[in-house]
Amino acid sequence: MLAVPPGSAFAPEWRVHKSAVESRAGIVVAQNQKAARAGVAVLEAGGNAVDAAIAAGFALGVVEPWMSGLGGGGAMLVWDAAQSRGFAIDMGMVAPRALDPADFPLTGRPGGDLFGWPEVVADRNLEGPLSICVPSWLAGVELARTRLGTMPLAELLAPAIALAREGLAIDWYASLMIASSATALARHPEAKAVFLPEGQPPAPSWSGEPAVLPLPALARTLERLAREGAESFYRGGIAADLACDLAQVGARLSAEDLASYEARPVEPLPVPWGPAQILAMPGLFGGASFARAAALLAREALGGAHPSAAAYLAYARALRAAQEERLARLGDIGPGASCTSHLCVVDRKGNLVSLTQTLLSLFGSKVLSPRTGILLNNGVMWFDPRAGRPNSIGPGKRPLANMCPLLGLAPERRFALGASGGRRILPAVFQLASFLLDFGMDLETAFHTPRIDTAELAGIVADERLGAEIVRALETLALVRGSPPLVYPLLFACPSAVLHELASDRRFGIAEPLHPWAGGRAEAAPRPS
Repeated sequence: MLAVPPGSAFAPEWRVHKSAVESRAGIVVAQNQKAARAGVAVLEAGGNAVDAAIAAGFALGVVEPWMSGLGGGGAMLVWDAAQSRGFAIDMGMVAPRALDPADFPLTGRPGGDLFGWPEVVADRNLEGPLSICVPSWLAGVELARTRLGTMPLAELLAPAIALAREGLAIDWYASLMIASSATALARHPEAKAVFLPEGQPPAPSWSGEPAVLPLPALARTLERLAREGAESFYRGGIAADLACDLAQVGARLSAEDLASYEARPVEPLPVPWGPAQILAMPGLFGGASFARAAALLAREALGGAHPSAAAYLAYARALRAAQEERLARLGDIGPGASCTSHLCVVDRKGNLVSLTQTLLSLFGSKVLSPRTGILLNNGVMWFDPRAGRPNSIGPGKRPLANMCPLLGLAPERRFALGASGGRRILPAVFQLASFLLDFGMDLETAFHTPRIDTAELAGIVADERLGAEIVRALETLALVRGSPPLVYPLLFACPSAVLHELASDRRFGIAEPLHPWAGGRAEAAPRPS
């Protein structure tokens, strides 16, 4: 159990601990336990890991709409136990074909949001109608469902529909999330009407009863998807409604952009890790940088039965070098807050899913389609607003993305792992992979072991619980800033994982201990085969 140091947001005598979920059947772990329950309900109804992940993903878009949803994108890795092979689905966003780089003139000042880009006039790349890319998540999960799932789309939508009909429950954490973006939400009438009733962030009652924000338009859209299928979103009635709403606010996204979008099945990127192998996302996601850091770490001696100063120094060297190379080669960007969502699933047959989904910023573009109730992403923010660079803004282009879902394949265990948190994702999943593979930790121990963050290339952020010896070692490499464990913002990303111990056929799942909503749920009992 972890002590919380003085100076943090906690009383010094508090302890923060989250137990791993264990089962011999399936487990779903998500950043909201309502979504995890939605996925488990699908497992108990006979669905597989892909079915459960999709149902949980739909539910996440309802219960934490500031993170992900139908208006966003994502990346998915699947381990098919029967075929003993991995699959990857690229559901990355694409810029509208009418996007004009001239719409994003620079002010000459440094930017101040999630990324280190120069400032754009009126923050047009960060917020508002010009920041919207083609929503791609639904195309990706529908591709996964048709190729690897077993259940109809309507059944996978049912839990999310029920949650949307209930409305968004506002407890203290939801109130905090909305309040943190209230100034921006207030600039957009449709989003303001939904999330800022009476012009203020909602708050729960003193009696403990949560407030509820109605989501009628989103509920109707989910019901329509269940009736009409995903085709409606890209080429049918929902697409027409979206395009009409967005045209009225001056977005570049058109019906033609929606109709032409296709998610892509791609081969996972294999990453050697001693006797094990990790499968990562190829292309513009974080997998290439993960692979480079893994290759650099393989040259290091970690030493000992538990991560020591030598191990953390090796992590820092490998991660900083990989991130600097990404910066120089691809134009990647600075650290950001946790504005993404991740979920993991293992089913009773040993299939695994690692799914990351995002609107990019909290509440994405802050533009909400009134006809559909869908919040739209601000995917243009991923592009470099400076011209002439590999990742510069351009029509029809795919931007870089920091999402880094992983599958770990070791002789004695397999796991699915991922995180939210912008450029903090890579350092988090990299260290957790090492904890699991190099030090043989169980999930609960790994997730309660303090980490460092290297997203700020000017220095290293170190969890204060690491101690003076490790901090002194890190200071030989870069400036070190200590930080206590915080509920918000999560300075070391927000990871989640499931793990399958092959010899015992036991499964485990856990999410970030400091995240108040995140957790896992297990099937009640194995079903007869």
